[in-house]
Amino acid sequence: MTNSDALPLSPLPRLMVEPVVRAALLEDLGRVGDLTTDAIVPAEARFTGAIVARQAGVVSGTDAAALAFALLDPAVAVHVARPDGSRVGPGEPVIRLDGPARAILSAERVALNLLCRLSGVATATASLVAAARPHGKAAIVCTRKTTPGLRALEKRAVRAGGGANHRFGLDDAVLIKDNHVAVAGGIRPAIRRARAGAGHLVKIEVEVDTLAQLDEALAEGADAVLLDNMGPADLARAVAMIDGRAISEASGRITAETVGAVAAAGVDLISAGWITHSAPIIDLGLDVA
Repeated sequence: MTNSDALPLSPLPRLMVEPVVRAALLEDLGRVGDLTTDAIVPAEARFTGAIVARQAGVVSGTDAAALAFALLDPAVAVHVARPDGSRVGPGEPVIRLDGPARAILSAERVALNLLCRLSGVATATASLVAAARPHGKAAIVCTRKTTPGLRALEKRAVRAGGGANHRFGLDDAVLIKDNHVAVAGGIRPAIRRARAGAGHLVKIEVEVDTLAQLDEALAEGADAVLLDNMGPADLARAVAMIDGRAISEASGRITAETVGAVAAAGVDLISAGWITHSAPIIDLGLDVA
């Protein structure tokens, strides 16, 4: 899959997003609600304003942010000015808000936490996509190194940044890693047991560290190979060995500075864990109109 082959960015079903947002609101409101807002802001007060970008980035998480306000009061009118996947600059509005002030002020932090975090993931992904694009066909993909409870939202944020998704969990693909190989007694028995235990629709990927291991994986008909921590020269040799027989994925210490050389080796996918586990947030804030 190349970046141009990515599926359209459809919204996640509310059924998936609401439990995350509801849990965050409950965590923040605690046992008695927003003491500050309830004491200071009259019940009839209204708020008009916007969530505004403080820095440049790629937007993601507008649905979660909007839902935070709606769950506290459906009367809050939410207009998304920059949909997910949009680039935004400093001072530009992302979401415009109008409605009961108490609900907007009480939901503010949860909405911003989710929007800033997910926009950070999208922006980090976009930086790698941009760095890799001139050098090859490789798609940037994420891993399972996600924030507990936020996987679906963070993986969608990767797509908002122009990347693609690796497996979502342990149940949708087989990925045989080095510890699996060690326990199974080698690559060949590991692949054979995986094929015997998995259904005919399940893909099998094998992590390899050397070209000799790659040769074993190819001989057993692996659907994909994860070329772990190989330098550009070995990656190029590995791609030549694979010769289209399997999907090639490079992984290990991928940064904006190194991704170009990795892409130039000709791999199909480049996976990076840091775009979900260590991406810095994008600074956004709520301003009164």
